[in-house]
Amino acid sequence: MLLLLLAGPAAAQPRSFSCVGAEALEDDVFAVPFTRGSTTLRDAGRSAIAAAAQLAEGDRDRNICVLGHADRSAGAGTSTQIAAQRARAVAQALSQQGIERDRIRAEARVGAFSGRQSEPEARAVTIVVLPNLP
Repeated sequence: MLLLLLAGPAAAQPRSFSCVGAEALEDDVFAVPFTRGSTTLRDAGRSAIAAAAQLAEGDRDRNICVLGHADRSAGAGTSTQIAAQRARAVAQALSQQGIERDRIRAEARVGAFSGRQSEPEARAVTIVVLPNLP
């Protein structure tokens, strides 16, 4: 019995939704730029985060996919870590804007490792406010 009291409140269960295919959506998509190799949010991305949060706040049934990207110049493992850290930073910023954490899914998305190594467009996080599902 004492163990149950010490456990504290239960963590919120995440909503059941998927980000598969989110990168193909064109509406309600916001880009948060990062400098090469960095996982630190810059002022340039804060307006996109605020706009996405405002849109999501207006309809609490819409979930959010935060897709972290990184170019492949640092290698597969490091690039994936950078992409994941970027996604987490943006997810945390959305949460600080008042979006419930169970509505946010943060994922790393790094393309296949062949061909070009440097992709400036891959140094960003994409926020996708998903449409309502019936």
